[in-house]
Amino acid sequence: NYKYLIYKKNSPIFENIPNSSNFYFVHSYYVEVANSQLVAGRTHYGLDFTTAIAHDNLFAVQFHPEKSQKMGLQLLKNFVEWTV
Repeated sequence: NYKYLIYKKNSPIFENIPNSSNFYFVHSYYVEVANSQLVAGRTHYGLDFTTAIAHDNLFAVQFHPEKSQKMGLQLLKNFVEWTV
């Protein structure tokens, strides 16, 4: 199940990843984020939900980058090369 990720704030993790790129989701779980300042990316699939959060050097995603083909590999590369 590939769905579009729309990022809401710039982050080194999204370098060389066009906005609205497809990422692989395998389940319907999502997190309700109390602090909207943490939301780095959202996805729409029946409803809008948070799919990426970022704060300082912490970054988390709700999808599977390892199954997301080229864009997933780019995200993992960005994560490994990320310097704070």
